Amino acid sequence: MLRTKGKRRRPVEDPKKTFRVNMQIRVPEVRVIDENGEQLGVLKLSQALTVAEERGYDLVEVFPLAVPPVCKLLELGKFLYQQAKKNQEQKSKTKAAETKGIRLSLKIGQHDFDFRLEQAKKFLQQGHKVKVEIILKGREKQYGQQAGDKIQSFIVQLPEVIVEQPVKRQGGQLFALVAPKK
Repeated sequence: MLRTKGKRRRPVEDPKKTFRVNMQIRVPEVRVIDENGEQLGVLKLSQALTVAEERGYDLVEVFPLAVPPVCKLLELGKFLYQQAKKNQEQKSKTKAAETKGIRLSLKIGQHDFDFRLEQAKKFLQQGHKVKVEIILKGREKQYGQQAGDKIQSFIVQLPEVIVEQPVKRQGGQLFALVAPKK
């Protein structure tokens, strides 16, 4: 049997995402907006709950930070569905820019260099950032300056880029980070 020490904790819900409904509302007065979007004014909580019950809707606190808090007459299930749909739409519109890596070597041939240059151009056109790196092994570590120059010549041949991080050396690795201009 698996035993855990201490109490199990529930994940804390974000207060921005939860809405107080009907009897969960704990303020004496609320500003009420009806199902058509028209204001009914500032009412006592008991009055607002009776109005909501008469019309067959739930009283949902949509803006708790206002004084007095703003409540709407809504169908709760429909409202939560629309909120989830809106959040999903916003999430799909945000696009995380990936960082693609291009690895060169100190003794890279011209054809391989050109091939990687084309790959980097393609990544930049897609809106990704590109990390250009050279890993120096053994005796190559003496030629850090040449490796830096090779990365610089690679970056110069890329069209319309912003160098987010110039050539930097960490141990036996040199790298630079470039992003497309917007």
